[in-house]
Amino acid sequence: MTINGEIMKKFAGLLVALFILGFSGGAKADVLVLIHGYLGSPGSWEESGVASVLEQNGWSRAGIVSTDPGGRVHLLPAMAGQKKKNKVYIVSLPSIAPINFQAYHLQQMLNFLNNRHGGEQFILAGHSVGGVVARLAIVKNLVPAPHALITIASPHLGTPRAGQALDFTDSPWPVEVVKDIFGGPQYNTLKSSRSLYYDISGTWPGSLLYQLNNSPHPKINYVSILRGEPFMIWGDNIVPTISQDMNNVPQLRGKSIVYTSGSGHSLVAADGFLLAETLKYIASK
Repeated sequence: MTINGEIMKKFAGLLVALFILGFSGGAKADVLVLIHGYLGSPGSWEESGVASVLEQNGWSRAGIVSTDPGGRVHLLPAMAGQKKKNKVYIVSLPSIAPINFQAYHLQQMLNFLNNRHGGEQFILAGHSVGGVVARLAIVKNLVPAPHALITIASPHLGTPRAGQALDFTDSPWPVEVVKDIFGGPQYNTLKSSRSLYYDISGTWPGSLLYQLNNSPHPKINYVSILRGEPFMIWGDNIVPTISQDMNNVPQLRGKSIVYTSGSGHSLVAADGFLLAETLKYIASK
């Protein structure tokens, strides 16, 4: 082969390599993981309309991810439809369990998804306690650091409502017997949630939130979506506004973008539009 022929062969090989690399780069996508809050479920994102709004804005439903008691992961794929480059998975957590236990199950699901979509960019969005669970999983290095964490009305500094629930379910005999008899399923749920309430009741030294908030956080994009007006003390009547803002976490001061949306604590369709716009902004960074 002549020298010119050898050069042309190498050049052709380089073009093929560049084409493959370019094609692979273009095929990369983002994976959004939606994490529900206390007493929530994957249905929280569906029934509120958030998942539908995300679908309309280029984020295709990919499936629901859950774990069994042993931590084994199960995937219920979304029904076939118009598939978009960006994908949305909704996780199912044991939402009345302590934060550490929920973070362990989230870890299993995120590692499963990371193996499934290695090389793609992950973004976590958590509503209410789901935002704290996600942040704990990230800070404990249980999962590869995502590109961004978005929290909606999350109690990063705790909520007095948890303390009230602890007081209400801590009654002496025979008052506790009367509550057990007449309280019904709702009271039983409150009692079963005591460990979780303890986790999110405040940030005193030794508490889970104190340890979490004073632990180093990875350098990723943080977004806090607040309920209520910025200067309202009570926010959405479940979590105080000051607690929803990750800038008030000692390790994240000045590092979180803040948006204000609505006044109620529950998810609403408008959150889908705000998430879609937030995701566009994160993608540009």
